[in-house]
Amino acid sequence: MQLVVGRIGRAHGIKGEVTVEVRTDEPELRLAPGAVLATDPASAGPLAVATGRVHSGRLLLSFEGVTDRTAAEQLRNTLLIAEVDPEESPEDPEEFYDHQLIDLDVVTADGEPVGRIVEISHLPYQDLLVVRRPGGGEALIPFVAEVVPEVDLAEQRMVVTPPPGLLDDDRAEAAEPPSGTDGVDRP
Repeated sequence: MQLVVGRIGRAHGIKGEVTVEVRTDEPELRLAPGAVLATDPASAGPLAVATGRVHSGRLLLSFEGVTDRTAAEQLRNTLLIAEVDPEESPEDPEEFYDHQLIDLDVVTADGEPVGRIVEISHLPYQDLLVVRRPGGGEALIPFVAEVVPEVDLAEQRMVVTPPPGLLDDDRAEAAEPPSGTDGVDRP
């Protein structure tokens, strides 16, 4: 099983170091010197981590064979992918790998079907669950405790308590007056 553990940012300095947006809770394990990572796009890798350090709160890595700024810049936006055991789970019971969440059924606390998770979008401040709706279309649900109070891997389901309006796009469209009218009766 493959797990995205980081995304390469811009080059740092002239000796081939790059900034890395960390996407793992175990960077000291997954992004340690000696780690060999697959990449997306695949043509950029595999990459072997040569050195790693934190500078001004950012992780900087260098890779074997990447020795100058030009080579480092060519790696920008490349995803770093680690192989993990499919049975492996994060140490914290409140954390999950993407592959554990993909294909989970999503329901509200009342049991109303919301859809099925098809993708996890990793943004700088929070993750978004991309949920395919039963009637078509997608919903984006913030993966935060206030909105997702329960993840049951054994039952393959996730319970959500969406704030008002998060899942009501299709209902709101149905409630709008027909095009060309403003909903007011005129003589």
